[in-house]
Amino acid sequence: MRRGLQLATAGIALGGVLAAGSMQSRAADSVGTEVREGGDFRVNLGAGSFDHIDPALAYQGASLAVLNTVCATLMAYPDKPPPEGYKLVPEVAKAYPRVSEDGRTWTFTLRSGFRFSDGTPVQASAFARAINRTLAPGVETAGALYTQGIVGAEDVKKGKATSASGVVARGNTLTVRFKQPVPDFPAQTTMSFFCAVPPGLPSDPEGVGAFPAAGPYYVDDYRPGERIVIERNPHYGGRRPHHVDRFLVDLRPTSPEQMLDEVERGDSDWGRTLRDLLFDPARGLAKKYGINKSRFFVKPGLSLRGYALNTSRPLFRDNPRLRQAVNFAIDRSALEGGDGRGQLTDQYLPATMPGFKDAPIYPLRRPDLRRARALARGNTRGGKAVLYTLDFPQTLVYARIARRNLAKIGLDVQVKGLPQAAFFSRASARAEPVDIVFTPWVPDYIDPFSYLNLFFDSRFIGSSNNARFDSPVYDRLLRAAAGLEGAARARAYGMLDVRLARDAAPMVTTAFMNEPTLVSDRVGCIVLRPELDLTAVCLK
Repeated sequence: MRRGLQLATAGIALGGVLAAGSMQSRAADSVGTEVREGGDFRVNLGAGSFDHIDPALAYQGASLAVLNTVCATLMAYPDKPPPEGYKLVPEVAKAYPRVSEDGRTWTFTLRSGFRFSDGTPVQASAFARAINRTLAPGVETAGALYTQGIVGAEDVKKGKATSASGVVARGNTLTVRFKQPVPDFPAQTTMSFFCAVPPGLPSDPEGVGAFPAAGPYYVDDYRPGERIVIERNPHYGGRRPHHVDRFLVDLRPTSPEQMLDEVERGDSDWGRTLRDLLFDPARGLAKKYGINKSRFFVKPGLSLRGYALNTSRPLFRDNPRLRQAVNFAIDRSALEGGDGRGQLTDQYLPATMPGFKDAPIYPLRRPDLRRARALARGNTRGGKAVLYTLDFPQTLVYARIARRNLAKIGLDVQVKGLPQAAFFSRASARAEPVDIVFTPWVPDYIDPFSYLNLFFDSRFIGSSNNARFDSPVYDRLLRAAAGLEGAARARAYGMLDVRLARDAAPMVTTAFMNEPTLVSDRVGCIVLRPELDLTAVCLK
């Protein structure tokens, strides 16, 4: 089970509902400046935005942004703007890994030259240890979602073994064997759970503090709730750009407003805070600094909003014309507020994803009721539908807008707002009498698999496939695309995205949320993917 849905909804709970509109970015995605080497980059991550520095446990966005500076992973994404920055490339691995014919065994060969900050060479045992730390007894980590399918993982979790039998490290060769095919495993290795760690690094349910790292930087000092000091790795053997001497991370509690005040004054160089606050007209960041110029940036993000149509229930089962009708009838602009906080969409992949094909499938600005009514005619099957959403005020408002939209094509929609815990337990349950499910989504890693396969492959019914979409034809196409590499893989997914949205229509998507970033006036070398790439920054 993946956690994208839970993360997306947690963001709504913390930051207010993320409205969307149609603002298009016209500036470049990186801001060039004359590079000055050295200096201290000051980060403010107060107000509970940071959870762990331990790569086995970290899961909040702020934590992952910091860990990105110290982690070396088998595969990675370049420190470049998208779409180039979303193309999977080897980092510590020499090349794309070999996979067995049955898709269950992956073999990585490591390049030489990578060293931990204490000078120790990085070998395959560093990655084997990273995997086994996510399985250690008593360690509660989302990383286990990705490693529990490895052969022998259960023995480690039960304390019967210290290493999964399916993880074999010999020198510079790492072999990982799964019980079932995992075609997206190379992309999964970009996550911090798979960050190279010293082979002797212990597992701790509370997480470790300072530790040697193999990335451009390492954690020199960590005091929970107070500070983190991140220094340059003097033995770094990779190619990632890195310019500042150190990162000084303030973890002392501050309000979101105070954090932004510090960045505006220049007391901090960057901080992570509530998205809505960065867009607040009262603060007026866009008016003060412009957009995508030097300090305030808004880039198309990866967080998706939409509604899954339950194809296992009588209303939408074997009824693609009605599913298409719903897509034509929905007023995407009204549902997302129309205030420029997102990119309206009728597709399932972000426009910045390599291989994305922009196709005019459904109307973005206003419904096409003529087309919707023609498709719905004779296919409404009694005309009753139940919609589940969260009981947050704004999500309820949007659900009621959808109800009014669908009434115009003969669907009488009953809206049920559920508390967060109940929503997660019931939204994907097989026996629930629900036809339409609010589906916000934040992927754990950047890959088309984390949208199309997780949404629509029948293997994920009961977890991320809220549409309960079960099609042998699309299962075959999705799994075939996942098994490809490079440009061929991107093209296959780009075509599948269009075909799924246009022909099968198991989901109504409304917007990909924009990601805002504010930096101090001394920050240069700004790369946004879509948030600030800390590793690449420099000081003017």
